[in-house]
Amino acid sequence: MVRREHTEDPLERIRERMPVVRSLLDETDDRAVFEDVTIAVSSHLEPKTGVYIERLRDAGADVVCTPNKTGSVHGDVVEYLEDEPDITVFADKSMSADELNQAHRDVLRRDPDLLLTDGAELLVKLHSEPEFSTEGVIGCAEQTTSGVSRARALEADGMLEVPVFAVNHTPMKHWFDNVHGTGESSLSNIMISTNTITAGRTVVVAGYGYVGRGIAQKARSLGADTVVTEIDARKAIRAHMDGHRVMPMEEASKVGEVFITATGCCRVLRKEHFEKMQDEAMLANVGHSNTEIHLDHLESLSSEKTDKGEGITRYTFPDGRRLDLLSDGELVNLTSPYSQGHPVTVMDSTFAAMLVGGRELVRNSEDYEPAVRQLPSRLDREIADKKAETLEIEIDSLTEFQQEYLQSWDRENIL
Repeated sequence: MVRREHTEDPLERIRERMPVVRSLLDETDDRAVFEDVTIAVSSHLEPKTGVYIERLRDAGADVVCTPNKTGSVHGDVVEYLEDEPDITVFADKSMSADELNQAHRDVLRRDPDLLLTDGAELLVKLHSEPEFSTEGVIGCAEQTTSGVSRARALEADGMLEVPVFAVNHTPMKHWFDNVHGTGESSLSNIMISTNTITAGRTVVVAGYGYVGRGIAQKARSLGADTVVTEIDARKAIRAHMDGHRVMPMEEASKVGEVFITATGCCRVLRKEHFEKMQDEAMLANVGHSNTEIHLDHLESLSSEKTDKGEGITRYTFPDGRRLDLLSDGELVNLTSPYSQGHPVTVMDSTFAAMLVGGRELVRNSEDYEPAVRQLPSRLDREIADKKAETLEIEIDSLTEFQQEYLQSWDRENIL
């Protein structure tokens, strides 16, 4: 194959800012850990993902990759990866939902040994479509909340046939990626794409998991009046104690100026809410799918639909009220016109967690039965140690006496 000379490397600037991913498999035993392993990657094909895919390839893998969503594909990254050896890309910047589904099937037809996924789409197709078999598949690592929930649903229905690491639920992922990554990237993309300010506005956040909490905290720190809606009383109390107003969406819809859904569920904003919203309220979603805002209800209630700029669709109602939908209800931090996804510093840890999850499954596959489980704590700590080192953060160590104290039930006599 003749390789094109790149006049510009779209990964160069990002590669320099992902020291954990770049250094993670440098140990002698790790350098070829994925040799003779075909890895299927389904994720947003943007520069940070490109660096992650490179690292898998450099550790010996034959990588087959596809987007997990339309609208988050960076054409320059796809073009670059297509020219790289041992990397096969099924992607196009303008691909439709049907073409994306076909790309997922094309990836699975390559008979991957390991799945590293965002949203569990490959995992679901592998288990639900007769064309595919789980035979020979070592396992899967999943990096999103919605993907983990889908994997657990497969397990609950008795369908799961491979081990799955819930990478999303490991502290080095959800403490930082979900809270800070989504929190900052979603708000910054809303402000940039709409040229509006957050301070002084009422921001309604649906869902107070790690993602919703991050968005609400960031919005509040920017000067917003924050309202949280929840279905879990424990999370609602947490939001209250964190200083947010908590109310049902039925009430929040009357006062909100910006609505951000972060639940992983469907039809969170719907007809009865749209009917109560203020003029020029903005609607955005950061849940994995564009199901959280009921688009059919918006269409049926409105008398006019207009394009108000890149990534902004205005729905005008018969009474004159206007509601602005951002990014067609897709992930606003990844599919808006100016989106770059999560900050690179955050994704360095997330993709590192995916790397070590994949390494663990390849090395110790016999230790794991088909089930959804946490990433082993020792792997999470490995990532944390490397991340702290890159940030020049120094921590204390327990003395032998302190270790003995913590391991004893008879602590008074030890002292």
